[in-house]
Amino acid sequence: MAGYSSTASDKKSSDLADDIPIFNAENLQNNLKIIYYSRTFLSIIGGVIAGVLGFTGLTGFIFYFLVMAITSVALAAKAGFSFHSYFESCNQILFDGFLSGLMSFVLFWTFAYDIVHIF
Repeated sequence: MAGYSSTASDKKSSDLADDIPIFNAENLQNNLKIIYYSRTFLSIIGGVIAGVLGFTGLTGFIFYFLVMAITSVALAAKAGFSFHSYFESCNQILFDGFLSGLMSFVLFWTFAYDIVHIF
């Protein structure tokens, strides 16, 4: 993941008192895109797993939220639990796109369930 840089040569003496991180917009956008793609991919994989395991009803949706919680922890671990080095706030890595993969999950969940449990 791309972060921000704060080298001493870029700072002036008056800027040392104001230690505000400066983000590169392209890096921030790339980090958010990685989160979106990761959540979408894991939603599809989670849907297939839920379908193969035969989850129905509320059990499948609980499995989805469990997969998304594990994804959030894994992305936070990938960032080294220093959210502010790569994102504007910790909410972006924990909750951004949490429900965006739900439709993909349901699609692949029902598809895999119908293929495996046809009889």
